[in-house]
Parts: sequence; structure tokens; C-alpha cells
Amino acid sequence: MFSVLLLLLVSPALAWIPIGDWESGNVTASEGDSGQCVCHVFLPDTTFPADRVEHMQEISKDLNIEVNIQMNTLVSYEAKLEVYLKDLSQLTYRVNMLESSSDKYIKLDFELLRIELREFEALVTQLKESLNISSPLFDSLYTEIHNMTMIVNQLEIYDKSNLEVIRIEFAKLQKKLEDCQQDQNFKPVAGNCNGTGIMSLSKPHVIQLNAQLASSYVYGGWAKDSKPLRGYESMYVYGAYSTTYIYDFFLYSNYDQLILRAAFQQNHLPNGWRGLGSNFAVRDHSIYYQRNTNEMSKLNITGTKYDYRVISEASSSFSYSYSSNQHLDFAGDENGLWVIYASDESRGKLIVAKIDEKAFGVVNKWSTDVYKQLAGNAFMACGVMYATRSVDLTTEEIFYSLDTRTGEEKHLSIPFQKFQEKYSYLDYNPTDQKLYMYNNGYYVSYNVKFN
Repeated sequence: MFSVLLLLLVSPALAWIPIGDWESGNVTASEGDSGQCVCHVFLPDTTFPADRVEHMQEISKDLNIEVNIQMNTLVSYEAKLEVYLKDLSQLTYRVNMLESSSDKYIKLDFELLRIELREFEALVTQLKESLNISSPLFDSLYTEIHNMTMIVNQLEIYDKSNLEVIRIEFAKLQKKLEDCQQDQNFKPVAGNCNGTGIMSLSKPHVIQLNAQLASSYVYGGWAKDSKPLRGYESMYVYGAYSTTYIYDFFLYSNYDQLILRAAFQQNHLPNGWRGLGSNFAVRDHSIYYQRNTNEMSKLNITGTKYDYRVISEASSSFSYSYSSNQHLDFAGDENGLWVIYASDESRGKLIVAKIDEKAFGVVNKWSTDVYKQLAGNAFMACGVMYATRSVDLTTEEIFYSLDTRTGEEKHLSIPFQKFQEKYSYLDYNPTDQKLYMYNNGYYVSYNVKFN
């Protein structure tokens, strides 16, 4: 506000008007020393606030963008919820079948149902937390899952004698299969290393969510022994966490125990031996993993004996594109044990090194033309290193190979589907010719077809 002082000479025509009649609103009047009329006028600041209007326009634009994001998120959650409801109805049908003819099912069926119900509970919890709301729809989902769990528990003890007989017969059959596997003539199937390499991968086989049922456990992996001891051909190893550290390795005797999340052994890594990064390999009953930036560690599964070696040139400046701290990548194939890394001298390009398993040291190495930070991951098969990269959100491709036997490099294009966009682990196993992927917390595998 500002004031303007007006000095008006009082004309004879106005001299009769009292001074009090001039005072109104923002105008005040008084009589000067010489008889003149002095008016004080208070006028508002009429400058247009352009900066304020511009600021409000920016805020309005940001709010509009945020509203659109939230609307798209709600549409996405609505689609997910429809899928969950459809799957839940299928589970309801299976429970009804069990309820009508419980004597025709074995204990494993009930365990699998329990696992699926726990997964549904975890998924609904995740969805509810993402939406940050409470509604009758979510409450009804929780109630239905709880009721189905109670029905499964009741059905399992409905005819306990029949289930026990079936369980015994199933155990006998499993024992016969294990005896066949331990026969001296039994040999694990290995990849055909006489051809020209990998030709294609199958569609992803999504097994299930990890052992902790934790969607946040996105760093880690699962694997089989690439050179198993007799009697451990069917063993699986799993280790993961919500950050790029590994605190525990869980061991499962076979695939069914992996599905049931029934580990026969848990190796808790003590202080000073905890894993860093997501890449590890299992070979000859030992787990090879990265301890610090350039330290490769070895854990003997049987005696829980630890050992380590330093690869001095391995750099902490380079990791795969999907996650950090993956400096040493271990792999086991038909030709032995390997470690893949990058160094400052190679300017971030991948280096393949062969490990002497007895001496636990590097005996040979090969340089590549692949920048590690551009690769999604790498693995070994038949002495050939294969590197992958992203094509789009749902497609990955093997784009490069290096044959350590001949030194020949090839640029490839072998596309394959991804279950979800990012993964932290990819490892080939020669005993079953499969690629094992840890894809955003899920166990995923691929069949590998050689040329």
C-alpha cells in the first residue's frame, strides 16, 4: 500500500463542505495551516503478480502429472488384482476337489496347496501395501485364504491312515529312484561340446518365489552342483537377500524339497565371510562366492571349511547392468571352474579366468571385447563364455561368445524371454543342460539347446 498527498485549494463552491465529509474508506482529509484541504489517499499495489501466477502454473502442471501417474498405477493394480482373483478361484476349485475326494490325494498335494496359499497371502500383502488402503475386497481375500488354509489342514487329517499308507508307498518309490541314480552305470547328462555352441533357449520355466516368500529378496541366486558328489546329484543351493549381500546358503536334497522349502542344511556365513554380490557357483560340493571386491571365497559344504584367494586386478568400478557389487562372477561347466571379472587395465571389458580347483588359483585368462557395464550377465558352457544384454522389458539376448579353446569371438543374436525385467543371477549347469536364473526374487530356469 502507498499514500498520495493531494493539496487541493478550496474553492468557494466547496468551502461550505465540512472536512469530516471528505473522509471515506481509503481517503482521509484535514485542513492545512493556510486553510487548504489536505487529502491522504491510500491506494492498493496494482502491480500484476506474474511470478506468482507462473509458480501456480508449475504446481498445477506437476499435480496433473502426479494424478496421471497415480491413475495409471491404479489401472495396473486393478489388472493385477483381477489375475490374483482368477488364480484364487482356481485354488478354490482345487480345495473343493480335495474336500470331495480327500482319499485320492497324497501329503505332497496338501503341502503344495499350503505353499500356494502362502504365496497368495504374500502377494495380497504386497498389493495392499502398495495401494496403502484398506477395503472390504482385501479383507475378503484374506478371509478366503485363511479359510482355505484351515480346510487343507482339516482334510490332511481327515483320513490319516490312508494318507500314511500312501506316504509309505511314495517313500518306497522314491528310494528305488534314488537307488537307480546311485547305480555305477548312471552318468549325468552333459552338454554336447562337439558342436558349434548354443543354438536356442526354451521359454522361461517359472518355479516359484524364493524360500523366504519375500518379494524384496531380489539379489542372490539358486543353483545345482556342476560336478556333484555321488548321492548329491539332485541337490539345490539357494542364497539371497534384499541387498547385494549374502548371509546364508540353504541346501535342499532334491527338487521336491526345494518346492516345499524344506532345507536339510543352512550355512550361516560368519562375520568376515559374508558374501558380496549375487554370483556364486557350486562345484564338487563347494560353494564359490565373492567375499570382498577382489576376494574369491570357497566354502566346503560338508565340513564348513572356508578358504579365499585374492585376484588383485579385479576392479570394483565395474558391475553388470542389472545390479551392483557383482565384481567376481563364478561359473562351472563341462570344462571346469571359471571366474569372470573386469579390471582397470581392461577398461571395464570382461576377462575370463580358469581356476585350478585343487590349488584354488587362477591358471589362465582370456580378454574379451564386452564392456561389463553393458552386459546383463555372463555364463560358461563347454568352455565358451556367453554374454547377455537387454533387448526390451520382456526380452533378453545372448549377443556375444568367446571360445577359450580357440580364442574365437562371435557376435550372436539368440533372444529369449524374461519373466521380469531385471535379474541378478544367470548360471549354466552341465548335468541337466539348463540355465538357472534368479529373476527379481523368483526361481526361473531355461532348457539349453546346442547346435
